[in-house]
Amino acid sequence: MRKLAPGKLVIASHNTGKVREIGELLGPHGVEPVSAASLDLPEPEEVGANFVANAEIKALQAADLSGLPALADDSGLAVEALGGEPGIFSARWAGPGRDFGMAMRLVEEHLSRAPEEAGRDAHFCCALSLAWPDGRIESFEGRVDGVLVWPPRGDNGFGYDPMFLPVGGELTFGEMAPEAKHAISHRADAFRKLVAAVF
Repeated sequence: MRKLAPGKLVIASHNTGKVREIGELLGPHGVEPVSAASLDLPEPEEVGANFVANAEIKALQAADLSGLPALADDSGLAVEALGGEPGIFSARWAGPGRDFGMAMRLVEEHLSRAPEEAGRDAHFCCALSLAWPDGRIESFEGRVDGVLVWPPRGDNGFGYDPMFLPVGGELTFGEMAPEAKHAISHRADAFRKLVAAVF
């Protein structure tokens, strides 16, 4: 497994919430996160069939265009009663304006049409892919299980966080302080694996 040297690392995302969260997780490791948006890198078309495939598309393009190592995340919410949707389309459910209030309402509308016994179980998935300019790539996956609440609660986090209550918890991801979420999130789970492998 190739190690990641201290220095600049492109975060292959145009999602400011995601870039901030990844930057906070990387803080202790001597890495200087640089967002793809700040380098004017285009967003590739995410045509992969799963989270890992999409993360690898983003990481490889950012590393190739920037000449720097690049880290990409593809993550989303999978709702059991909806057959795993929105899944890899989680961001698309929010529309071009990234309106996650609308996306959460859509999830709730779909859930209201599902049979009651289907329940409200859900999980967040995260795939992290770290690519180097020479095309080398390593990928790691994380997951956190929970249930969906309605109405959404809390203003922290981003995306579907305000409607996601992790198993055993009393606060949604939207109500948690960032440090508390970082300790248990799907992204933190994937990060622990990445850190163990490349630092």
